[in-house]
Amino acid sequence: MTSFDRPHLYIGGEWVPPASTETIAVENPATEEVLGHVPAGTAADVDRAVAAARAAFPGWAASSSRAEVLDRLHASLSSRAAKIAETVGLELGAPLKIAKAVQAGLPLAVLRSYADLAARPVSERTIGNSLIEHEPIGVVGAITPWNYPLHQVVAKVAAALAAGCTVVLKPSELTPLVAFLLVDAADEAGVPAGVLNVVTGTGPVVGAAIAGHPDVDMVSFTGSTATGRAITHAAADRIAKVALELGGKSANIILEDADVTRAVKVGVGNAFLNSGQTCTAWTRMLVHRSHYDEAVALAAKTADGYTVGDPFDENTRLGPLVSKAQRDRVLGFVERATARRVTGDPSLPAKGHFVAPTVFADVDPASELAQEEIFGPVLSIIPFASDDEAVAIANNSKYGLAGGVWGSDERALAVARRLRTGQVDVNGGSFNPVAPFGGYKQSGVGRELGEFGLSEFQQVKAIQR
Repeated sequence: MTSFDRPHLYIGGEWVPPASTETIAVENPATEEVLGHVPAGTAADVDRAVAAARAAFPGWAASSSRAEVLDRLHASLSSRAAKIAETVGLELGAPLKIAKAVQAGLPLAVLRSYADLAARPVSERTIGNSLIEHEPIGVVGAITPWNYPLHQVVAKVAAALAAGCTVVLKPSELTPLVAFLLVDAADEAGVPAGVLNVVTGTGPVVGAAIAGHPDVDMVSFTGSTATGRAITHAAADRIAKVALELGGKSANIILEDADVTRAVKVGVGNAFLNSGQTCTAWTRMLVHRSHYDEAVALAAKTADGYTVGDPFDENTRLGPLVSKAQRDRVLGFVERATARRVTGDPSLPAKGHFVAPTVFADVDPASELAQEEIFGPVLSIIPFASDDEAVAIANNSKYGLAGGVWGSDERALAVARRLRTGQVDVNGGSFNPVAPFGGYKQSGVGRELGEFGLSEFQQVKAIQR
């Protein structure tokens, strides 16, 4: 047994053996070596976990100590920050700098925000003769992705717990190991039995069992639009609430009065963050024609300067993709592209699921390259002649998750307001972990983070007096 083998599930406050002896191998995508194994959970395991969450719900919903528990959980998880970064570096291939700052740092910030929100008394509101109450929705099924494996877990679990809900969590089978560190911290912090339960396994088995379970009151899912659609159908049979954070194809608009150098460099960095495996990545760079040639040359030079390789080498800026299947999918987009490739083709490590940083210019806004979510280090550059044309190109997408606009403040803000997307950064505005996060159109339903994320896990009741 390696140090990364986790043979048990966490149900009802205990580490318990799974119903099946089958396991899932967890791979290091940089070396293609197996790190360890986790249980391949079954519908029977989900039944046990949901029953534990249901039994724990009344006590947790009525508890006045949720803030204290989340405070202890934050302290316990913070003490594991170095281990979190190492684990994500190994199972995802995230470069060390990103693993420390984002993969470990962001979930701790989010957890801190929900501990603080749980400590605030809910202010009573009246409308006429009605008293308005906010109550926890019940048992939550949380199904999370592999690209930000702890952040996406904490964004759901911390919000649900702060609201008074209990949770059955299925982390991604590709990157499940870091979720066990959260469970270790929860166990140490004294999270009451049954409040947080974890069942590892595949989407078609464990994910489907959670989505269709009659005692799950809400399903919160982050992942592909296709899977989100299937989860919505499964939950619809019992009219259960669904919150979805799905795909993106975000546009980064560089207006004619923008600081082109900064806009391009930041834009390339955003597109290639986490090896491009980011749903909010600005994968379409829209540039005013007056700066187009300059921007293309600068984007190519910036991308060619990215060091690809070992995630634990501090010089590495681009690690591997999470799996061979993901690498092959991304390479398929690159090979089918008819646009002009402007980046070089550097040598890559002999082992590992690496893809070179790739920039295409003169991309047709209606092409596959500009319309489909690639989820790898691939950037498309598209020219435009006016603000109206830039907005039209940006909004010509089935997605609407994020975006960027660069230019004089008022002009950039005016363009940002016209974009049909859930978040827009103006002139490099930084990510806000307490602002609402979510998308328009096929990018999802509902919001995460901060007060808006908390309200997703609450019901509203009117009491007439």
